[in-house]
Amino acid sequence: MSEPIIHAQGLARRYGRGDQAVQALRGIDLTVSPGEVFGFLGPNGAGKTTSIRMLTGQLSPTSGSARVAGCDVVRDRRELHRRIGVVFDTPNLYDQLSGRQNLAFFADLYRAARSRIAPLLERVGLTGAADRKFKTYSKGMKQRLILARALLPEPQVLFLDEPTSGLDPASAKSVRALIQDVRDLGTTVFLTTHLMELADHVCDRLAILHDGRVVAEDTVRGLKRQGVAPQLVVRRRDVAEPEVLILSAEGTPERMAELLRGGDVEEIATKEPTLEDVFLRLTGSSLR
Repeated sequence: MSEPIIHAQGLARRYGRGDQAVQALRGIDLTVSPGEVFGFLGPNGAGKTTSIRMLTGQLSPTSGSARVAGCDVVRDRRELHRRIGVVFDTPNLYDQLSGRQNLAFFADLYRAARSRIAPLLERVGLTGAADRKFKTYSKGMKQRLILARALLPEPQVLFLDEPTSGLDPASAKSVRALIQDVRDLGTTVFLTTHLMELADHVCDRLAILHDGRVVAEDTVRGLKRQGVAPQLVVRRRDVAEPEVLILSAEGTPERMAELLRGGDVEEIATKEPTLEDVFLRLTGSSLR
């Protein structure tokens, strides 16, 4: 069993003092293995960005500890920043520089080889726009270039904070494909999102965060099976609304037999639980 690449214990963060204090994160434990895509799923305000800022050494925890890529996130910040890449949802590159010039600047800053620039531009689909100024890029193009910048130093862990926020469906799909590509290269990806579709498509495991607490952690499939039973959706002729039967509920076999004897059943479909079903059950609030 390999050592975890991210390990947090009792990680907590409080803003303010006294009666005005706000507890943004309430003592979370996390373990992430090398090479996996680990997702934080939760609504806005749940504590996702606070978590990622502490794990990347940008914010000190009020209590608890964490190690990322072999570095203590408080004591070893300089070395930590050499081993990780970070992408936030703000377009924080230089408007007047071209895509290629931006990457060259940051390659020198990170002491990364400039020879990595051309392959990265190709990987994110920006070779044809490499010499255009960054300010002329669409939001999706900007996000892909920011991702390329984060990959310049060949990070052991890539942190992505809401990477598809505000993107059109085509751009969001492109970013999802890039995340899978990065994972296939062996880089660990830590992803925060409130979008269940993104988590469902790219995460190996994920944690549901609510009100500063981790309320569940498992694989996507495992979370869907946590207390949310599959359903049968039965459609009948001349009946507008389908009848929904919970497979594990008492009386379901008898009701199903009764419907079939009626002779007017047109369709029976299985409805599997979704991540939103699980989230609603665990937190009582919507993912949106």
